[in-house]
Amino acid sequence: MAELKLCLKIEGNDDRTVLVNRNEFTVGRWQQCNLHLPFAGISRLHARFLQTDDGSWFIEDLGSKNGTLVNGNLVNSPQLLNNGDVIHIGMAFLVVILVNSTQSSKNADTSSEGITILRHVKELQQQWIQADNQGDKNSNQEKSIARLKDLVEIAKVLNSAASIEGIFSQVQTVVFRSLKSIERLALLIDVTGTGKLKLIKAAAKNISAQHKIANDPTWISRSICHNVFINKLAIYTADAQTDQRFEGEHSILAKGIHSVMAVPLWDENRVVGVLYADGHLNFGHSAQTSEDDLSFFSALGNLVASSVQRWLLTLKLRSEETIRQKLERYHSPAVVQQMMRVGALQNGRILPKEGDISILFADIVGFTALSERLSPGEVAELLNSFFEEMLQEVFAVGGTLDKFIGDCIMAFFGAPEPQLDHAERAVAAAWGMLKRLDDLNANHRLREPLQLRVAINSGKAVVGDVGSSQRVDYTVLGATINLASRMEAICPAGECVLGETTYALLKRQEDFDELGIFRFKGIDRPVRVYHSQRTSKFEY
Repeated sequence: MAELKLCLKIEGNDDRTVLVNRNEFTVGRWQQCNLHLPFAGISRLHARFLQTDDGSWFIEDLGSKNGTLVNGNLVNSPQLLNNGDVIHIGMAFLVVILVNSTQSSKNADTSSEGITILRHVKELQQQWIQADNQGDKNSNQEKSIARLKDLVEIAKVLNSAASIEGIFSQVQTVVFRSLKSIERLALLIDVTGTGKLKLIKAAAKNISAQHKIANDPTWISRSICHNVFINKLAIYTADAQTDQRFEGEHSILAKGIHSVMAVPLWDENRVVGVLYADGHLNFGHSAQTSEDDLSFFSALGNLVASSVQRWLLTLKLRSEETIRQKLERYHSPAVVQQMMRVGALQNGRILPKEGDISILFADIVGFTALSERLSPGEVAELLNSFFEEMLQEVFAVGGTLDKFIGDCIMAFFGAPEPQLDHAERAVAAAWGMLKRLDDLNANHRLREPLQLRVAINSGKAVVGDVGSSQRVDYTVLGATINLASRMEAICPAGECVLGETTYALLKRQEDFDELGIFRFKGIDRPVRVYHSQRTSKFEY
């Protein structure tokens, strides 16, 4: 009993393999056909394949306009098909693959004599250096010694390779030199540590094919890679199309994948990726030779795994440093350390979430008039000095810088790490800023004497990274922020005003007096506002 597969070749399209899974199988331009071929020169119901009771396969033309050809001869009546026959239908070519089901079953159970070898990587750790006692002993010893030298040399180079390009370049050189049948090579790595393999580098022995495969993963069987990665299997197959173990893998059939060798990048602790190759693999030589090739490829994968581990660690450290530098623009060092320790980031971003916070706006009084008297360079110098001093008060109580808005500092308390006393912290920061500015003015440490007004409001807000893929800002959003911004405009020079929610959260309310009840643009209710006494000794 023979099973039928068809290797479909159409100019301008990728080759793919079609499994004929019924005794009567139709081909044509009509969508209801078992094999739908919407191409020029093909009739709606062009031809069909038939399997007889004895398991033989025939093809029959169904009165098509342009006819059906087998090996260049027109089909006038049902014609018996043989393995390797070429069928011409319009602009499509179908290569017949007949698989003996009995032999396939035998192959599926025999790993060393069949068309596929599956080995757990532990079995292959030292097998590659063993000579084939049944063959030419001297020849095999010379081959093993040459491969040992290759591995020793590449181990030296990989230990000093600083980039993934350097790692792959050395691997590519050794593979194409030592494994003559390999035509294409790919390195896939689990960069994120989530089990998702990413094509990092690829190379072809044929230079003209290099550009096509460099960033195109479609030639790689994801199902084989997944099996290798998850189960720590080294796989060598001379024809995946005719091996029943791959029969359920749609990607292998659809892509027409035949000869593949793949091994896990495994360093005794974890699998970090897959080394994948394809080419003209065959079992024309001894099964032992095939085993040796796979063992050598697996040993190479083990060496590469250690280098990839170092590369991944370097990537992680660089990423963490970038994230840390970003966070230190907004948070105090203590908060940054806590966030990095508990892993509060996802893909380098702080996901927006709602929480209770206190928001602070600190604005320079009369800045517009001041900027008209000074040159742009002098204004920038003044602001830099001012911001540097004021942020020390924000960070001292665990606050977070949202942004600078011209001459205004926008900061908040209570996020990203929850702070039950966020209102107390915000008021302490405001009072510290006012006191520090008094000292700066008294000691003439700024280019110009400045006055500050501060507004604080507390309530619900959404906090996190907000923006596009090109630009992201860590910020707070919500009505709580809008009210604080409006309140800043009514604050007397040199003082701090509080919203009624902030006032209610304070333990020492005696440091503040009621300023009045106000209505603000965009706020649909009157708001009671409080302000600080200049003689207050409020401390956090």
